[in-house]
Amino acid sequence: MTTPDVGFLLLAVVAAFFANELWRVLGAVLSARLDEDGAVFAWVRMVATALVAGLVAKLVLSPSGGFALAPLWLRLGSAAAGIAAYAVGRRSLALGVATAEVALILGMVALGA
Repeated sequence: MTTPDVGFLLLAVVAAFFANELWRVLGAVLSARLDEDGAVFAWVRMVATALVAGLVAKLVLSPSGGFALAPLWLRLGSAAAGIAAYAVGRRSLALGVATAEVALILGMVALGA
């Protein structure tokens, strides 16, 4: 790699960093004025929840890659186990995700895949 290439790469990294940081700082400044219990945050939480639910549904019902090797009943069962652990574990997202993951891995090991 020549010196001009290194300089260009360094410039690209610095420019990308500042482009990203500009929006992060602007978001932090503007969000300080918003009410956390207001309608805007309620809407954002609902949209974020809907996006996550859609992603999980797509992964479970129409997987790709190695995840597609698991049969549908195992994917649905591990998702149900994760939801149950989330509900029983005082709405702990980490517990729900870990439980679903362990259930899926153990199921795949039991199937010999």
